[in-house]
Amino acid sequence: MNMLKITALALAMATGPAFADGHATGDAAEGENVFKKCKSCHAITAADGTEIAKGGRSGPDLYGLYTRVAGAEPEFGKKFGKSLVAAGEAGLEWNEADFVSYVADPKAFLRTYNDDKKAKSKMSFKLKDETDAKNVWAYLVSVGPEAN
Repeated sequence: MNMLKITALALAMATGPAFADGHATGDAAEGENVFKKCKSCHAITAADGTEIAKGGRSGPDLYGLYTRVAGAEPEFGKKFGKSLVAAGEAGLEWNEADFVSYVADPKAFLRTYNDDKKAKSKMSFKLKDETDAKNVWAYLVSVGPEAN
């Protein structure tokens, strides 16, 4: 019986982060619930057109966000703010740490990243709870294309 419990625990621990390919520390299932706060502006639509999470279109589609260059999602085009585009041009590719920092306070993140006191963000929503932000990131990674 003890061996069965140990095996089950080891399997749960080993597969927990595997769904996010090791690029996320949060809980994807919890992130799916938290993502409901993001759906008024963002959708998640796979490259083949499959709708993963129906949502608004005032923000970019978040499918494949992991390692995407900030401000460079082609379908969203010129709707990105200049400060986010500048961050992408300076090398910002989305990862968990930057995503968590960005969603906590987009304007403050861009001001720091760009070293520009006048930087602005078109994203007014703030997801200040770090655990929630990590969970959303895990969800986005888990539903995105296979992360390398």
